[in-house]
Amino acid sequence: MAINGFGPLEFQLVLLRRMADFHPGLVEEAVRRLGADRAAMREANRRWQAMLRSRSFPRGERRYLAVLGPPESAGRQRAGDLELKALRWRVPLWPELRFEVLLGPGGAVFNEWLVRAAGSPPPVPHTLAELDPWSCTVADLATAFPPAQPLEGTAPTRWRLAFTAPDADGVPHRAVADFTWGLLQEVRVSP
Repeated sequence: MAINGFGPLEFQLVLLRRMADFHPGLVEEAVRRLGADRAAMREANRRWQAMLRSRSFPRGERRYLAVLGPPESAGRQRAGDLELKALRWRVPLWPELRFEVLLGPGGAVFNEWLVRAAGSPPPVPHTLAELDPWSCTVADLATAFPPAQPLEGTAPTRWRLAFTAPDADGVPHRAVADFTWGLLQEVRVSP
């Protein structure tokens, strides 16, 4: 499924474009695995941004159905007092993850990010050294090192978590993890 030649491949390139700020080498390798190049990634991102700003491009759920086709799964999820509709699509680049869109009342997009696929065992990091780029999602890290505290992200597709975790010697450190589209990018240890 694609709208005007923009489908799942191009959408994955959009996800990667935002991650290139943190790990250009990992992104370059992923782009090659998709059979594309940097120019295709830039063009996909340019087209996505133009579609988002277009008055004729579908909004909410219809936007993702037009680009990604029918979701692999749909259900309900609660966020505080809100009941949200949760739609999840396969992401071939990350087979153990799904792209999740949470829709609020009236169909507005509440959140969109990568989450662990149902039945895919989450990583179980025990130390800071085990937190490699792209190794876990926001929920994975929050579960591994409670109580993780959400912080304001640096852009609309970015999230941050403050948490405490031990180093390789077992000494606990405060740290902040940065995520893009819900996937871990980097961890900075507080001095």
